[in-house]
Amino acid sequence: MATQYDADVIVIGSGAIGSNAAHLLAQRGKSVIILETGEWIPRWKIVENFRSSPRKNNLNDPYPTFPWAMSSFDKDYIENTGNFHYVPYQLQLVGGTTWHWAAATWRFLPNDMKMKSLYGVSNDWPMEYSDLEPWYDLAEYNLGVAGSDTDDQSGHGGAAHPPRSKPYPVTAEGETYYFQRLKERIGAEGYNFIHEPNGRTNKPYDGRPACSGNNNCMPVCPIGAMYSGDVHARHAQDAGAKIITDATAYKLEKGEGGKIVAVHYRSSKGADVRLTAKAFIVAANGIETPKLLLLSDVANSNDMVGRHLMDHSGISLIFTADEPLWPGRGQVQQGAIFKWRDGDWRGQHSAIKHAPHNNVPNRDVAEMLIKQGVVGPELDEQIRHLSARWVVIESMFETLPRATNRVTLSTTKKDALGIPTLSFNYDLDGDEYVEKARDLCMEDYGTFVRAMGGKVINDKTGWQNHAHVMGTVMMGADSNTSVTNHEGRTWDHDNLFLSTTGLLPSSSVLNPTLAGIALGLRTADIISKEV
Repeated sequence: MATQYDADVIVIGSGAIGSNAAHLLAQRGKSVIILETGEWIPRWKIVENFRSSPRKNNLNDPYPTFPWAMSSFDKDYIENTGNFHYVPYQLQLVGGTTWHWAAATWRFLPNDMKMKSLYGVSNDWPMEYSDLEPWYDLAEYNLGVAGSDTDDQSGHGGAAHPPRSKPYPVTAEGETYYFQRLKERIGAEGYNFIHEPNGRTNKPYDGRPACSGNNNCMPVCPIGAMYSGDVHARHAQDAGAKIITDATAYKLEKGEGGKIVAVHYRSSKGADVRLTAKAFIVAANGIETPKLLLLSDVANSNDMVGRHLMDHSGISLIFTADEPLWPGRGQVQQGAIFKWRDGDWRGQHSAIKHAPHNNVPNRDVAEMLIKQGVVGPELDEQIRHLSARWVVIESMFETLPRATNRVTLSTTKKDALGIPTLSFNYDLDGDEYVEKARDLCMEDYGTFVRAMGGKVINDKTGWQNHAHVMGTVMMGADSNTSVTNHEGRTWDHDNLFLSTTGLLPSSSVLNPTLAGIALGLRTADIISKEV
């Protein structure tokens, strides 16, 4: 008698990666269940929450945080034991954390995937760029990515790179005046300005309207022009997938032959449910994925789960230019400044990506002036003057996988469901690879300020958190040093797959979400041929 399953595939996590994978599987006729710890929250409600919140700089504040589905800004969600206070900006609701990303959708360069072979540091990926390229294509078309087909994203100023088999689905938007002026004046100093591919459509696409320049991508796009994971959660549901909310997975059950036979989840009402499937995908981002594996004591025979946490830790520069630039019009981020993107020096120090921020600066300017005691008409005049000239450049550094930088289960805290919370150990002090890059970055900052006739407001920000979680369940070619193979299939359990940016074995300086979605689609394709 044939075994009866609750689904062909159970996907744990409804963020952009899990929902895209679930949609592909449902399209191919597989029965799919998606489990989500949080709830469906309508966009209008999030927008209203933002409008009424006094904490406009808190990206998580418009989103619900429940005792059983906490956002990462909740004081009880994470404990830090390292010298860096790491906060991953994670959200738990249908659609996941892409509700409040800047929608940067860069591809990793072929050289980024061969760091060990080419530069003697970090890791090689267990695949070639050509293996992932068609899935990058599909991911870009799923998200409606706007990009330039002519940019050399290596920063060398040559032919279009990396290689593509299709043009971007949406053409690049026009350059803001702010970006144009920075490009003209700083670019003259030998820096390449590259358009940032982004999941923010500038024409109607897949039911989404064109961007109208609200400049509110973070914490929420008010009209839904910017892609968020709920788009493919709905597509997956329309294709036949079942989404169960308020369902916190806390145990993967092992059976004979190393197979995973069931997942157990718990609701806020206290109900415990066991579901069976032929295959399981854990797509619960780069921190909750290792958490579930550790809770279940699975996929960790080599003690690699949770280790090698990487982020694009960096610093920032704030200065005022000698001319009005009018930041705050259009999207919050449009491009990158590349000088230290790729080269033989990567064996000695981090790659660097400088990203000019285009957020409306009035609030930050006002807070600074009020602290200085400026009031009355002078305050109003100074806000107008400085906000027009305000420049923020955020710099991200490539980090190396260090086994001691890791995610573990808390030994002291549990959530409302009785499930252990998370503990982070993330250190940067003494890391010569990034510290050498910081020195070069400061030299660049001096050039930027000089080129713009600027006055420095702050160039001593210290290490900053960018919430680009990588490495925690890294893939590789060796079962002794990685958690999965190139398919995202765990070495210990051939029907347990991981789809998360935590798979990435090297960090580069590129936002990892698009790579995570491409890998998730590739994994879903493999599973669809087996179940």
